[in-house]
Amino acid sequence: MNDVIRQAAAMLLCYPDQGFRDRLPLVRAAVAELPPGEAREALTAFCAYAAARTDLELGGEYVRTFDLKRRRALHLTYYTDGDTRRRGHALARIKEIYGACGWRLDAAELPDHLAVVLEFAARGNREEGERLLVRFQPGIELLRAALAGGPYAAVLDAVAATLPPPDEARREAARLAAAGPPAEDVGLDPFGRVPLGMPAKIGAAT
Repeated sequence: MNDVIRQAAAMLLCYPDQGFRDRLPLVRAAVAELPPGEAREALTAFCAYAAARTDLELGGEYVRTFDLKRRRALHLTYYTDGDTRRRGHALARIKEIYGACGWRLDAAELPDHLAVVLEFAARGNREEGERLLVRFQPGIELLRAALAGGPYAAVLDAVAATLPPPDEARREAARLAAAGPPAEDVGLDPFGRVPLGMPAKIGAAT
């Protein structure tokens, strides 16, 4: 069940391009087969929201919602490492984990994007993916809190439902929010920077 929830969430957190539209009916069908519960309800609500919006409306909402400010970043190492040398090391370590599991990324994808981590947990290596999600759970909770009241909050609620009770994660999220991001703007090479909407698609990794 968690695999289906995470794969659905991964697809719904991609930039809403034509590929997103093409996949949405498949995601809705998979979500409809989940047992009743918080995750199914949340994902169903977001799918209905997305289906009722035009491409322009949904794309605008995505861009307004997710940015590189610490509280609304989809790149999970940003919550703990900011733009520092330490973040570069963290990205390299995640990529090593993927490689050891035979999981390959598109060249445009950063390994810490929440959609990428979710798909790895659903389709790559469940155990290693679970470890990564738990490791970044404080950042996920910080993002979830920042999205409260908006349509994408439902997707983060579904992700949270697949993880351990978040009490400790919420305490750590509060600490991260109070501390603010490290500001040293170096150390991301060889990963470089990617546009806000990345990844536009999920499912190319093997």
